[in-house]
Amino acid sequence: MKDETIAKKKLTINDIKNKKGIEPIVMITAYDALFAKIFDDYADVILVGDSLNMSFNMKESTLSADMNTMLYHTKAVCAGAKKTFILADMPFGSYTNEKQAIKNAMKFFKQTNADAVKLEVGMHQANLVKRLCEEGINVMAHIGLKPQFFKFEGGYKIKGRSELEAKRLVEEALAFEQAGAFGILLEGTLSKVASEITRQVRVPVVGIGSGVDVDGQVLVWSDMLGFFEDFKPKFVKRYLDGAALVRKGVQEYASEVKSKIFPSSEFCY
Repeated sequence: MKDETIAKKKLTINDIKNKKGIEPIVMITAYDALFAKIFDDYADVILVGDSLNMSFNMKESTLSADMNTMLYHTKAVCAGAKKTFILADMPFGSYTNEKQAIKNAMKFFKQTNADAVKLEVGMHQANLVKRLCEEGINVMAHIGLKPQFFKFEGGYKIKGRSELEAKRLVEEALAFEQAGAFGILLEGTLSKVASEITRQVRVPVVGIGSGVDVDGQVLVWSDMLGFFEDFKPKFVKRYLDGAALVRKGVQEYASEVKSKIFPSSEFCY
């Protein structure tokens, strides 16, 4: 396949908002400088997701990720990605009220080069989002399936199955747009509902497991590149069998070390 490296300048909030209905937004997660640098030429947005708690730290959920962890990884990603718009996840328990949310969101803007934060929110938090925006903090509102709520809901539940729930999701998206959110991340939602939300709001809607009729897509890098093997959600397409490639390389290295094939004269001073 032809290498489609995209020459680009540093993307801003306006660049992302202006893609609505014009060009699909490519979002991918990253947790370190190395992979962020690789993704920098291809992604519009890099999400420093609290998903790192599962794929990077092998925890059972995202819930134990904390501010120090998210700040550390956001700094690393910002060091590697120089052109991509950087979106940082606010971890569970870091925005339970307006004062706490502003204090913690400010840390991403003061201590890292993140361009925006993402919060898993419900209708009752529309004013919280509004207050963050009033303080100059770019906010993406995460609605639909919210992983930080998996214990409360008894699992990861697909959203939009009932007419009432679909109506509520549309109302939430409109409320967060009105509150000042620059975009919506819509997870685990029926495609027809996601399409209707995208049609009704004027800000970009980035989907994950929410069909094709949205303004962009996001996947967790270790899922899409085949490094995380514990399970594969239905919405994940694996573009590479990364774990197998790494195993093969490490196996060959170990074999050559044991047999003293490596290092040969080519690799010696």
